[in-house]
Order: sequence, then C-alpha cells, then structure tokens
Amino acid sequence: MISNNSVIKEIFKDLNFNNDEIKIIASVFKKLTVKKGTILLNANDIVDKQYYILNGCLRAFHIDAHGKEHTIQFGVKDWWISDYTAFFSEGKAILTIEALQDSTLYCISKEGKDELYDRIPKIDKFFRIKLERAFATFQKRILSNLAKPAIERYIDFITTYPNIEKSVKNYHIASYLGITTESLSRIRKELSK
Repeated sequence: MISNNSVIKEIFKDLNFNNDEIKIIASVFKKLTVKKGTILLNANDIVDKQYYILNGCLRAFHIDAHGKEHTIQFGVKDWWISDYTAFFSEGKAILTIEALQDSTLYCISKEGKDELYDRIPKIDKFFRIKLERAFATFQKRILSNLAKPAIERYIDFITTYPNIEKSVKNYHIASYLGITTESLSRIRKELSK
C-alpha cells in the first residue's frame, strides 16, 4: 500500500485525483525495498506484477541456451520494469530481473491494474500511453541493433541512461549493446580522444 500521496503524484505525473481515487490507487500498490543483487523475477516464474522504480537501478535479462546473458532493459528512477511478454500473455517469464542497486519499488498486480482501469478510467489512458512509448522505444532499439555500428549504439545508450555507467558493470552494458567488454573499452577510448 502507498502511504504517501507524493508517491502517487510521482508515479502518475500530470494526473490529478480526488481523495477516493487516491485511496483506490494506494490500495493496489505494494512498496518493496530490495537490496543490490536481489532477484525479483526468475525465468519460468509466473509474471503477474509490474514494478515502478522510485529509486535505484534494475536490469531485465535473458540467458540463452549457451548460458550467455543478454540485457534487454535497464530500469532507473521513474521507469517501469517487468517481463512484459509474460505479463500480457499470462505465460511464464523469459527474463530475469535483478536489482543492480538498493532500490525502492512499487509493484502492482495485473488484477490491481485492471481494477484501476475499471474504477479510474484516466489511468487506463496513462498506461496505454506509457505502453505505446515503451513499444516505440523497444522497436527503435531493435532497429539500432540491426543497423547501427556499436559506437552509435553506445552513444544512444549513454544518451538514454546518462548516469548509469557508475551504477552497472561493464559486462551488463556490453550485453545490452550486444558487444564484448573489450569492444566497449575500445569504443570508450575512441570517444575520449
């Protein structure tokens, strides 16, 4: 449950709610405080939650048949994270979500979201817009990985996540970019010239 109205205002920027709506919203969110290294979701788990990141840093990654990690998303302050394929299809997770820093999260279940959609329709629109933007971002990332050289992908990465390099390991960044850590080092050297 959310006990602080300022958190609701932070999660739902630009939306105003009356007292009854605030009570409904507060009742469907659960606060989680997780330590660095905590696994929120494992591959093959049932996925019924989405997480709003109040502070901290998380990553969603997939481990392929050869044991190689592929970072799909970093989640930082004011972002949402989940295994959306499983969340929306009601299937099992294909991703693992790990806390890279101590983090404060607010989670909402699928049932909780459906309740908000039914009882507070403007939240339905809010999440639809978030989902549309996320879809567009993922599509741009796929095209970038297919068409752009690694140095341009790295520049896009540091533009999207300007302060993240202090918080995550080089191999996480390299796996996100689809390159080796050695290539990442070469790119950084080239850009520092």
